[in-house]
Amino acid sequence: MSTDTRFTPRSLTASEYVRALFGPMDNAAILVRNHFTDHTVQTIAKAAAIASPAFQTWLANQNAGGSDVFIGMNPIKDGAYTRTKTNIKDIRHVYLDLDRKGDETLQSIRNSVEVPAPNFVLDTSPGKHQVVWKVSGFSQDEAEALLHNLANQFGGDPAATDSTRVLRLPGFANRKLTDEFIVHARQETDAVYTARDFRIHEEALEPPRHLGQGEERSRTVRTGHKSQSEHDWAFAKRALRRNSRTNLSNFLSRSPRIEPGTTLSVMCS
Repeated sequence: MSTDTRFTPRSLTASEYVRALFGPMDNAAILVRNHFTDHTVQTIAKAAAIASPAFQTWLANQNAGGSDVFIGMNPIKDGAYTRTKTNIKDIRHVYLDLDRKGDETLQSIRNSVEVPAPNFVLDTSPGKHQVVWKVSGFSQDEAEALLHNLANQFGGDPAATDSTRVLRLPGFANRKLTDEFIVHARQETDAVYTARDFRIHEEALEPPRHLGQGEERSRTVRTGHKSQSEHDWAFAKRALRRNSRTNLSNFLSRSPRIEPGTTLSVMCS
């Protein structure tokens, strides 16, 4: 069973989660997307700045105004202004976005001998979760191959399989939902894993073990069909292209002051 019995699970605030993901001087990407006003802002900043009260206040105000809040899962190189693969400093995390049968799939992961205990489990909406493992020693190609294999094995969202992916930041409401749902994060271990800790078969094509054959067929992606993550990221990229730096300045002028040293970018990744 993939649980760490030596670690006492704990809930994390947004600031605690950022500090658990990154060192204070790591550059991390924050994406703030408002479906109602069509504004998308990408921010590259030091983890210490993102975890600061001033930055958290700014994020809380954006969330209250209808924006969803996301964080990149791997650090960005110094001097980089975009979240492209060439700007990823190194691989720190692999992850799964469980947008279908999330509770059952999460239990399958916990019972699996093929993957280690997750470091973080985020509840992103009722019955939906994001699972994150801290890792070291992976190249980008190795990490993305594992991400694909994890998604194939456990029925995760195939769109969330790139090293530049942003996932939800806990402590903020999921604004895609009619009823307010605050994203919650639990840390379940402080272990750091290597490739040998994942015993996933390459390009696993069999149905996830918690799904029946008929259910697996229902997950088949139709030609031209996009998952929710793909729709969301396509929306964000269009918004990033549309928003000029002038519009961004006007947008931020209505928001609380951001921590000094923060870099803002509307360039599409």
